[in-house]
Amino acid sequence: MTATEFIDNKAPQLAFYGKAFLSEELDFHEVQLYLWDTLEEWQQLNSTGEAQTETEKVFWHLLHSFNRWPDCVIRGNQYLRKQVNDCCDYLSLGGRVPQGCIGIRP
Repeated sequence: MTATEFIDNKAPQLAFYGKAFLSEELDFHEVQLYLWDTLEEWQQLNSTGEAQTETEKVFWHLLHSFNRWPDCVIRGNQYLRKQVNDCCDYLSLGGRVPQGCIGIRP
């Protein structure tokens, strides 16, 4: 599996988890489990270098946000909540890249 195939497969899943979390249909712990499972799978690819596509950049930015911020901050901070929501929309629907997304591969 290539890095692009990996991201194309994982991006819609991350968007689904993010939207479910924001709408309080999914516990933050489940998002964290998904995050760590995804990072473990990524390690097995041995992929190096910079993020290649806009989708990959948004994917890593969103994944990092779920790792960096506690659930109460993501839900309570309107700017951060909107950014997470916009990233989820982009990963599932496409369109314009959300502002402020700086996605870097782990």
